Amino acid sequence: MQKIQSPNLRGYGGTDRPEGKQAYRLQTLAADVAALIDASGAEEVTLIAHDWGAIIAWYFAIRRVRPLKALVILNVPHPLCGRREMKHWHQLRKSWYIFFFQLPRLGERMLGRGDAAPIARIFRDSAVNKHLFTQEEVAPYRAAANRPGALTAMLNYYRALLQTPDIRHIGDGRVEVPTLVLWGEQDVAIDIRVLDGMDAYVPDLTVRRFPDASHWVQQDIPDEINAALKEWFAR
Repeated sequence: MQKIQSPNLRGYGGTDRPEGKQAYRLQTLAADVAALIDASGAEEVTLIAHDWGAIIAWYFAIRRVRPLKALVILNVPHPLCGRREMKHWHQLRKSWYIFFFQLPRLGERMLGRGDAAPIARIFRDSAVNKHLFTQEEVAPYRAAANRPGALTAMLNYYRALLQTPDIRHIGDGRVEVPTLVLWGEQDVAIDIRVLDGMDAYVPDLTVRRFPDASHWVQQDIPDEINAALKEWFAR
């Protein structure tokens, strides 16, 4: 069986952790993805992305950093839909942590307590099928966050998002490739209303909603997500 290598984003796992917020701005993160594509020699590329990977993937597709065959997004809204909903209390109150993370050192101190124990709790407490989020399953995430400098690198993603202009410079936000959005409806951080109006920016859009899944949709219901992917790719 062929072994598939899955690289981490910069700052995560065993990757380099350059200092400073500028190293984690969207245009730089998208350039990292482009470099991986170029190094692979792939003739066709489908991006499948979740959470921060999905923020980068939206940006990548909108800016057409490299040609894509298709785009799959899990539980992250189109940037312009997210920006619209951030003007309303129902989303703003769920996004409090983004603003808290702008404060230097406090986020690191909070998440780093007890050898990064809060990282494990974030996964389990916000999941639907908690039996899939055992101590053993979440231990690698906790260990990765506990590496020297890792939490600062991780939080610099949020700091760069608000403190650099990249996410605001996406023009009309149009995505020209077929796009599948898979959404766990019990997302504690992102209101379901971010899905409204997404087809205005993505003409070839398919949205699948899963009422019994959280933000960690692919880990909450892996069999259902795999089936949805296979069905969509069969087109």
